[in-house]
Amino acid sequence: MSTPSKRLTFEEVMEIYNRPLLELVYQAATVHRENHDPQEVQISTLLSIKTGGCSEDCGYCPQAARYHTGVETNDLLSKKQVEISAKRAKLLGSSRLCMGAAWRNVKDDSDFDHVLELVKTVNNLDMEVCCTLGMVTENQAKKLSDAGLYAYNHNLDTSEDYYKEVISTRGYQDRLDTIDNVRKAGITVCSGGIIGMGESPEDRCKMLVTLANLSPQPESVPINALVAVEGTPLEEQKPISIWEMVRMVAVTRMVLPKTTVRLSAGRTEMSIEGQALCFMAGAASIFAGDKLLTTPNPDIYGDLDMFDILGLKPTKPFTKHDKPQPVKSADYDLKEKPRWTRPGHKIEANEAKRVKKVVEL
Repeated sequence: MSTPSKRLTFEEVMEIYNRPLLELVYQAATVHRENHDPQEVQISTLLSIKTGGCSEDCGYCPQAARYHTGVETNDLLSKKQVEISAKRAKLLGSSRLCMGAAWRNVKDDSDFDHVLELVKTVNNLDMEVCCTLGMVTENQAKKLSDAGLYAYNHNLDTSEDYYKEVISTRGYQDRLDTIDNVRKAGITVCSGGIIGMGESPEDRCKMLVTLANLSPQPESVPINALVAVEGTPLEEQKPISIWEMVRMVAVTRMVLPKTTVRLSAGRTEMSIEGQALCFMAGAASIFAGDKLLTTPNPDIYGDLDMFDILGLKPTKPFTKHDKPQPVKSADYDLKEKPRWTRPGHKIEANEAKRVKKVVEL
């Protein structure tokens, strides 16, 4: 992955963000064509392997146990269930399977051992395998790498300043430390954010500054539009406009030229025309399937029709990096004692939703 030649400043990213939209899209499309095949878009599938019951208070998340969202809590999927889902996704054009578990952080137990087996299973199907499991230590990341993990997703979500308005149960630095641990293990990094949570354009640009100044830069940056779920503290947030999404994709492409920009949550509210503008502006991936973990997503057959209309072709696996070869895992010290933080402040909206659930129960 590319290493930034110089550190980007907030002022530089804001200047790009504020350019006239059509000029910005043209410039971003030019950068995209210089670094990527504009006719290729990767189809990825996001599979929830352990749903609900999370202890965190992320204001956007229906899987937080403290909110009353109607999400059913499920234990880890079996190896057979994951294999069937992966084969179906591959048959429909997906070259990457991302497995998500609603955990605060990985624990060194039988559940983690099971996830390692799931990683090996998907890797054996010649698919890029990605996981999003919460915070990981360096040695846990090495275990995942040895199992054949291709990518690890851990989003920054927003700027460090606005993060405190959305999440109070984990620190921003913990996210950066997890990304660093993943990088040390030789796993590609997937990290992006969510727009539409009430943040300002300045917050969006600050997040991009943080991502762009990582060395090396992330191989993947998902750009999500908030899906406001009833029962979460952000349930009354109005959907962002397609123009905000196009602008965010374009700026991301400009400041992370070699990164795969992933058009992620929120596509159910986007027309084909709107998505086409995102692809032109630099998006090179979509998440397919009926759901993104627990929120709605466009029908895969509709996505395939869109690809046909726009003349797009699915990206094959391992075009950017070689397929990981699983190895016998070393005897890593899994008795690490990470100091994952729990910030002391409270978020009024999050607390109100937590209290409401307690009263209803």
